[in-house]
Amino acid sequence: MMKKDLLKEIIKDFHKGGLPETKKRAIVVPTDTGKIITLSGVRRGGKTFLLFETIKTLLRKGVPIEKILYVNFEDERLELERHDLDLILQAYRELYPDINLSECYFFFDEVQNVEGWQRFIRRLYDTVTKNIFVTGSNSRLLSREIATSLRGRTITLEVFPLSFKEYLQFNQVSVDLYHTGTRAKIISLFERFLQEGGFPEILTLNGGIKNLVLQDYFEVMLYRDMVERFNFSNIPVLKYFIKRVFDGITNPLSVNKIYNELRSQGYRVGKNYLYEFIHAAESVYLLLIAKKYSESTLKQEMAEKKVYAIDNGLLNAVTFRFSKDLGRLLENLLFLELYKKGLRPFFYKNRKECDFVVFDASGCVRILQVCYSISDRSTREREIAGLKEACHRLGLKEGYIITGSEQEEIKATALKIHAIPAYKFILEEL
Repeated sequence: MMKKDLLKEIIKDFHKGGLPETKKRAIVVPTDTGKIITLSGVRRGGKTFLLFETIKTLLRKGVPIEKILYVNFEDERLELERHDLDLILQAYRELYPDINLSECYFFFDEVQNVEGWQRFIRRLYDTVTKNIFVTGSNSRLLSREIATSLRGRTITLEVFPLSFKEYLQFNQVSVDLYHTGTRAKIISLFERFLQEGGFPEILTLNGGIKNLVLQDYFEVMLYRDMVERFNFSNIPVLKYFIKRVFDGITNPLSVNKIYNELRSQGYRVGKNYLYEFIHAAESVYLLLIAKKYSESTLKQEMAEKKVYAIDNGLLNAVTFRFSKDLGRLLENLLFLELYKKGLRPFFYKNRKECDFVVFDASGCVRILQVCYSISDRSTREREIAGLKEACHRLGLKEGYIITGSEQEEIKATALKIHAIPAYKFILEEL
């Protein structure tokens, strides 16, 4: 079948096939900005279903389905190259010759699969319609191409796996901590969320298959998003390196240590190559980076970094060891919840350590220590000491210890400390 005929078939199938069931997310995709809307985020994090939810919104507003074009560039039947992209427009025009294209809405899913896509999108935007929506799973690729060809023409929204509030909504549990029965459900779901994470599909699966699916996610991110897109050739080293980074989640990243491990096992690999692995993993949203707090931007960039996994369930599925390490799971989860809110937490490290220094959009700062349990005396003293030093450094009179379930008010000299369960902090404070 000719590519144009195949495109016509795909377009017509979409118009006749109906949309899958979707659930509303906290993120709302605007439809009337006059800008190209770019949804960037981890694979399987919900970008496609956000497009479908946006299409449903347009249909409810009275936009005919024929005025909506949807193409998934991961459809294995297409195999489009740069010179094929105009066939999409040709096929659509031939199917609907009487439609005013300026009134149409174009949705392109995983568009970065075709090299040179940005020029095609810019031409559509400049000459055909302003109603364009694209998704991609590579932040570095998207941001670079947006900065060059689409500058000033796009709004980028990041899409992550479900937040805890969305997780409750998907499980049809209201956010009501004052109703005893509902609070019990919230606590139970939080314990599950801590272990299984928030990839939407995982909520629909049972038992051991969840781990298998998450392991498959990891393999696809590794091979399709990293190996194929970045042309990495040393796959055994890449896989070993990423898994070792996962083992060290929430700790300062030591590329040098992993480099020496690889050398001792006979692998010949340059240290810069390993840093490129980190940049690639971050760009495909497999990992997120936290910088060390400093008043100097240069020092922030040059200092050691901490690494966090995009999802607790994925972390457990890949490492097999994290499920019992509740403290590190809790810290990873809280980092993700802050990140999904658009916050970019720093970590504090001087004589003492503190997990998160968080600035909101108005410049207000909160200091957070994360500890699953502070019942052990030495643990409690260590967490309080780190919090006290960080708060003193930033001139704050109160701080937080985020726990698994414990709650109390602690007075530490002039510092007021709120020890609060993570589920409560997330639902009431974020």
